[in-house]
Amino acid sequence: MRLRFLYAVVVGALIATMSACSSIYMPNVPATPMFREQGEVYVAAHSNVKGNLSANAGVAFGKHLALIANGSYIDRGGERSNELFKQHLYEAGLGYFTTLGRDKRQVLEVYAGYGLGSSTEVDRRASTTGMAAVETRVMDFDKIFVQVNYSSTRKNKLTLFGKDRDLNYGTAIRVSRVGMTDFTIDGFTRPKEEALFIEPLFYTRMELNKGFQLQYTNGFNFNVVDNEYLKAGNAVFTLGVIYSFGQKRK
Repeated sequence: MRLRFLYAVVVGALIATMSACSSIYMPNVPATPMFREQGEVYVAAHSNVKGNLSANAGVAFGKHLALIANGSYIDRGGERSNELFKQHLYEAGLGYFTTLGRDKRQVLEVYAGYGLGSSTEVDRRASTTGMAAVETRVMDFDKIFVQVNYSSTRKNKLTLFGKDRDLNYGTAIRVSRVGMTDFTIDGFTRPKEEALFIEPLFYTRMELNKGFQLQYTNGFNFNVVDNEYLKAGNAVFTLGVIYSFGQKRK
């Protein structure tokens, strides 16, 4: 009972903290291809109701080597919203993958890469002529990331709608250095900030049909550096569709 109470307090504090923070950076959904052998290709698309769109692609070009690419676009807020937020981000990385265990159901992947992006955040208030901008913050940034994926396929398949389906689950942990290359507030140049984010993410993936899978992703981020604008506080909750091919059937 005490452990449950403590867990509830910690989770509640995390949610309250993340909802109270406003950051000019939003983490994207990273690639989690689960490569097992050379020749596999992976593409994915993720979204949520808050206007967060992410796309991933990857190819296993060697026995244990792979390339990945990520892109995301966020457009959050509306005509009557007090806050508008837009961001686009592009990434690419190179990595190593291998299978683990006697039956090869576990997959370990390690990637490192580089990205570029831009964010715009506008605080607004109501006026006689509509919503007026109070402060506009614009940031261009780059990032360097290291990512470790660990995933597993459930031994017993899930029976759903009269069909046995593969069920995969995993964790991706990212360490991302994000630095402003340009930062302005209302058009005036301001001091740049740099952050070191730790971004744990969890996902569950269920087979829909041959090659197609449905994925639910949730995650959050922590910032090691104390910043005023470039800070943690944005969570990731998305639903996505995965398509992979090129795996040899045994």
